[in-house]
Amino acid sequence: MTRVSKTILLVGMALSIGACSLPRGAAVQREVVNQGSSENPTFQVVEVTRAATPMISTWPYTGYEEHSTWFHADRGPDSSVIQTGDRIDVVVWDNQENSLISDGTKQTPIPPLTVSSSGSVFLPYVGDVVVRGLTADSARDRIQRKMEMIVPAAQVQVQVSPGRNNSVDVASGVGSPGRFPLENRNTRIMSVLALAGGVNSALRHPRVRLQRNGQVYETRVESILAEPSMNIRVQGGDQIAIVEDARSFTVLGASREQKLVYFEKERMNALDALSAAGGLNPGRADPQGILILREYHPRDLTPGPRGPDMQQVIFSVDMTNADGLFAARQFQIMPNDTLMATESPITAAQTIMGLFGTVIGVTSSVNNLSN
Repeated sequence: MTRVSKTILLVGMALSIGACSLPRGAAVQREVVNQGSSENPTFQVVEVTRAATPMISTWPYTGYEEHSTWFHADRGPDSSVIQTGDRIDVVVWDNQENSLISDGTKQTPIPPLTVSSSGSVFLPYVGDVVVRGLTADSARDRIQRKMEMIVPAAQVQVQVSPGRNNSVDVASGVGSPGRFPLENRNTRIMSVLALAGGVNSALRHPRVRLQRNGQVYETRVESILAEPSMNIRVQGGDQIAIVEDARSFTVLGASREQKLVYFEKERMNALDALSAAGGLNPGRADPQGILILREYHPRDLTPGPRGPDMQQVIFSVDMTNADGLFAARQFQIMPNDTLMATESPITAAQTIMGLFGTVIGVTSSVNNLSN
């Protein structure tokens, strides 16, 4: 076999290998999205542009149970009102010698009273007195008016000890979990967390989870610290837990790092996600082929612009122009998304050329040896 024939044979083998089975660390964009444009696609491909992001932002939340939006703080009264389950201690003062309720002393304590489910307490010789919804001062006035019907000169002293419906429970993620009575209707959630020993510093990206009236509200602790309007008033019966932020997404392909990334803030956009993975690999990545893979629940499918057409959707972002970069800032990453930086086609070509050059070098060495 002549040297020319050997060279042609080896080059042909190299190009065949390069075309069929080049080792790569990531897929090329067309390999991933090609089937989406077929006659019977099994997934939907959506191009992310500035014009499309307002529509996409209205699509359902995925990958994690989205709790009700956190609300903003307002001002409450600097007083507490009596609720069912509160304990009321009543002392009646009477200076009459032959008083109906006196035992010879000027003050007569009445055994502790618990506010019933009907909102009332029972007083001897008086009967039921409704006190729920009253402040301590208003309850004292009402009880005294009732007592004056049997003890005209009576004066009443009332002390209220908060019960379950005038307290909040802090269940976890703090130094000292427990039940904490509310001083007034203007008690803030950060005050309660401080009473509970503060947030556990070992927690990764801690979140406040608040259960109230059958609804769950959630936000980052750091968000409350940064924004005073999020330091909301707590209400009796609230249950609070501090938990780690379990939301995450995966970064694969031609990024600097391929890893599971936990949300570093309340909302992360596509640029934040790439930054968390160290950015794109400059020698491999195709900035025109940034893909976000997402899976929707079948109930979320809504043909047309109001929702996804298919359960599996690939969002494609071109970061080589201003429109794509701004769109990437507006596109919100969802929990359990997969962000894939595809490999540049040039990289494959460079690999083939490198392999071609290696083969030529080997061929020249073989030819030199044969001479």
